[in-house]
Order: sequence, then structure tokens, then C-alpha cells
Amino acid sequence: MLVHPQFNPIALKLGPVAIHWYGLTYLVAFGLFLWLASLRVKQPHFAERGWSRRDVEDLLFYGVLGVVIGGRLGYVLFYKPGFYAANPLEIFAVWKGGMAFHGGLLGVMGAVALFAHHRQRHFLEITDLIAPCVPTGLALGRLGNFINGELWGREAPPNLPWGMVFPQSGSDIPRHPSQLYQFALEGLLLFVILWLVARKPRRLGQVSGAFLIGYGMLRFVAEYFREPDSFLGLLALNMSMGQWLCVPMVLAGIALWLFGDRLVKRAQPAEPPADAEAEH
Repeated sequence: MLVHPQFNPIALKLGPVAIHWYGLTYLVAFGLFLWLASLRVKQPHFAERGWSRRDVEDLLFYGVLGVVIGGRLGYVLFYKPGFYAANPLEIFAVWKGGMAFHGGLLGVMGAVALFAHHRQRHFLEITDLIAPCVPTGLALGRLGNFINGELWGREAPPNLPWGMVFPQSGSDIPRHPSQLYQFALEGLLLFVILWLVARKPRRLGQVSGAFLIGYGMLRFVAEYFREPDSFLGLLALNMSMGQWLCVPMVLAGIALWLFGDRLVKRAQPAEPPADAEAEH
């Protein structure tokens, strides 16, 4: 069996300032997003709508705020509401860890809605643009989890060649390195799928729907190998909190793929007849 390498979580220390590997993964993730989204806006179906690299840079600023604020509040509300209700100042202690993807997703959606309002663009047009650029960031986040030796997997079969002992778990039981499973599934595989799906123009909302479906399904599978949070355990139907949060994601993704453009058209006011305009 393998043993987790016990990486030093601090990549660089400059006097009292410590730069953590996990923080660096976020920095690289934002850089990759900027590069990939800049490639996306050059595609004809976005360039003809007036998208530019400057728009991507502004959108990244909104997105960073959404990821950090939403990810933290999501962890507080979804995973440890009782603890943080009793210790509200701990909400701001982000250096102690505690970020939730589903909360980050909601935070990004709020940031995108704000950007869409200011730029007079449709919400789904923006999410379709950025969806294929997100999985590389997810992959780097899981790599950071592995470096920290956190979010380890469930007990692995004794004959699993890559079963790994995580000393941080407090036991010498070999476990699934589920962080690497998620790195491969929700990160690399999802990126390839979405980039291929988004190569050509799609109906409004379809690329966003593909992201929700793809992430939800791959995360649902990965959760079977990830150790449930000790303070929550398994919930109804022996499903983890992560799996339950994926269910509405997949359903929303299916709705967007099938009906996204129709829902938008129904929400828009009907155009007045040409002769009626002439009378005015």
C-alpha cells in the first residue's frame, strides 16, 4: 500500500507571510480561466456579439468574489451551520479551511447575474461562455486537497494497488485517494467533454446545462469513494451531502439543455406587430 507523501502545505515563507500550495492552486486556476475564456471570446459566435478580453478580465474579478464568498458561506450553511451559529466570528477564519463547491457555484451565479445586469447581457450567454473554463480550476482545487492530505477517501479493498494511508485520518487503513479521482473526473474529463461540446454554436443554455449535468453526475459517482464528513455522515438513502446537492444540479442541467432557449423566449416580452409600430 502507499502512504500519503505528507507534503508541506506551505510552498514559500517570506518572514511572517506564508504562501500555501492551496492558495497557489487558486491563483493558477484563475490564470487558466483567463486564458481559456480569452480563447472562447475569439470564437465567431462570441466575437460577433462584441465580446473582448477586457470583458473576460472584468468577469474574472466578479467571479473571484463569487467563488470566495459563495464557497465559504456554502460551507457554513450546508455543512456546519450549528457550529458557525455558535461561533459566528469563525466564519471569517478562512485560513482554517472550509470551502464548498456548491456554495461557490451559487456565488458565481450571483456574480454573473450582477455582471449581466451591468453589461446588459443575458445571464445564460455568460454562463455558456465560462462553463468550459471552470473544470481546470476544479482540478487544481482537488490537487490542492491532495497536497494537504484532506478530504481523503473511504476504505479501499486490501488488494487495491493505489490504496493510500492518510496519516491525517488518524488511522493506518488504506483508503481511496478520492481527491485524485475527482481531479480526473470533475476536472480533466469534464473539461474535455465541455470543450468538445462548446466547439460549435449551441442553443442558449445548452453548454451551461451540459456543465451542470456533467459535474453533477461525475461528482455523484466520486462521492462513493470519498469519506463522508464525520460531522454529517451519510444522509437519507445512504447518500452523502455532496450527492444530495448534485441531484438538483443534474435536474436543472437537463432542463437547461432541453428548454433553456424556450424559457428565455417566454420570459421576453412579445414584439409588437409592425403595423402597430407604424401607428405610433
